[in-house]
Amino acid sequence: MGFERAAWPVRVWAGGVGGSLALTVAIGLLGPSAMVPALDGEAWQPPYSLGVRPDGHLVVAMAAAAILLGAVGLGAGLLALRRRVPAGGLWDARRLLVLGCAVAGVLAFLLPSGSADHLNYAAYGRIGALGHDPYATTPAMLPADPVAGAVEEWVNTPSVYGPVATAVQVAASLAGGESVRLTVFALALANAAAFAGTALLLHRFTGGDLRAALLWTVNPLVVYQLAAGMHVDTLAVVAVVASLVVRHRGVLAGVLLGAGIAVKVNVGLVALGHAWELRRSRARLAVVAATATATVAAAYALAGPHSLDQIGRASRSVSLATPWNMVQDALQRLIGPGGYVIWIQAGSLALLALLAWLLLAGMERHGAPEVAGAIVVAYLFAAPYALPWYDGLAFALLALAPASALDGFLVARLTALSLAYLPARVLDQPPDLLWLREVVRVRVAPWVLLALTVALAVWAWRRMRRGRREPGRRAGAPGPTRPASAAPRP
Repeated sequence: MGFERAAWPVRVWAGGVGGSLALTVAIGLLGPSAMVPALDGEAWQPPYSLGVRPDGHLVVAMAAAAILLGAVGLGAGLLALRRRVPAGGLWDARRLLVLGCAVAGVLAFLLPSGSADHLNYAAYGRIGALGHDPYATTPAMLPADPVAGAVEEWVNTPSVYGPVATAVQVAASLAGGESVRLTVFALALANAAAFAGTALLLHRFTGGDLRAALLWTVNPLVVYQLAAGMHVDTLAVVAVVASLVVRHRGVLAGVLLGAGIAVKVNVGLVALGHAWELRRSRARLAVVAATATATVAAAYALAGPHSLDQIGRASRSVSLATPWNMVQDALQRLIGPGGYVIWIQAGSLALLALLAWLLLAGMERHGAPEVAGAIVVAYLFAAPYALPWYDGLAFALLALAPASALDGFLVARLTALSLAYLPARVLDQPPDLLWLREVVRVRVAPWVLLALTVALAVWAWRRMRRGRREPGRRAGAPGPTRPASAAPRP
C-alpha cells in the first residue's frame, strides 16, 4: 500500500478538524446571532467580533457543520493512530499543542458561542462582588444592574456552581466592573488558561502522546463545547487532571482534587481512581482523602451550607436528550402524572454500577487514570441529566489511559449530544428551526444515546469475557504509570 493511500485518514483528520475549528472561530467572529449572545459594553473592549449579526439559519448550519466535520475528522485521526499511519507536518504532538492552545487563546478574544451560560457566570460573580450571596440572591433581584440584568434564562435561579467556581466569577467581576463585556472577557481568559493548562498537563504526563492531543488539545468537539462555549467545566477538568498528574504528592494531589470538586461536585468521581490506586498504602490514601475533604469542606464552609441546596435539586433533574426522559414519559402515560424521580434515580444508579463493573472488570490496568476514566464514562452514560460539555472530563481522563473502543463511544456520544443541543440557547432562535429541539433533542437523541449505552455494555461484557479466557491477560494487572503511545513517535 502506497503512502498516499495509507495516509488518507490523516488527510481526513486534517481537513475535518481544520474545517471544524475554523467554523467554530468564525461563529464567534461574526458577532451576535442565534448562537452568540450579544454583550453590552464599549466597542473597544474585548471580546471582539465583526458585528455582522448573521442570520440564525446560517450560524446554526455552521455549527452543525463544525460538529459533523469535527466528528469525522476526530474519528479519522483516531483510526490513523490505530493503524499507525505515518505522516508529517501537523501530525506532531508538540505542534498540535501549540495549535490547540492558540485556538483557545483566539476564542478567548471572541464572543462565546453555543449557550448563554457565560452570562450566568458573570451575573453570579457580580452578585458576589457587590456583597450579596450568589447562593441566595438571583439575578432577578438586581434587575437594574448592567451585569446581573444581562442574564437570559436563569434570572430566577441562584448559583448552582461550587465555591471555587464562584470565587473565579467574583474575581472576573471585580476586574470587569459594570461591563458585561469585560467581565465575560476575564472569565474567558481564565477558561482559556484552564483549557491550555489541561493540554500541557496531558502532553507532559503522556510524554507527548499524539492520542492525548487528539482527544483534548485539538479535539474539535471539546473545543466547540468548552473553549468556544466557555463552560465552567473546564476549570474542574484542569484541577482533577492536575491531581492525577501529581497523585504521588499526597497533599498537593488532595488539594487539587478538592478544588475540582469545589467547582463541580460530579468530578468527585475522580477520587475513586485515587482511592483504588492508593488502597494498599493507607497512609498516603489518608493524606489525599484528608486534604481533599478539608479543601472541599473549607470552600463550602466559607460559602455556607445552603450553597449545597442547588446540588440536591440538580440531582433530581432529567434532561430532554437522555433515555431517562423517555422512561419518565412512559411512566407518566402508564401510571399517571408524576416525576418518578426516585425510580429514575434508582435505575440510573443501577445502570452506573453495572457499566462501571463491566468496564473495570475488562481493564488490563487499574491505575488511577484508568479507574477514574471508566467510572466517569459509566456515570455519563447512566446519568439522567446530561449536557454535551459534561463529556469534556471523560475525554481528558481517557487521554491519560490506554487507547480502546471507549474513544469511539465518546466521540459518538458527544456528537449526538452536540447536535441535540444545537444550540443550547433559547433566545433569538428562528421559529422554523424549533424542530431541532422538539425532534432532534427530544425524540432522536434519547434513542441514539440508548443505542450507544447498550452497545457500550455489550462491548464491555465481551471484553471482560475475552480477558478471562485469554491466558496471560489479567484484568487489573499493574502497568506503567504512563500510557504507551498509540502511534510511533513522530
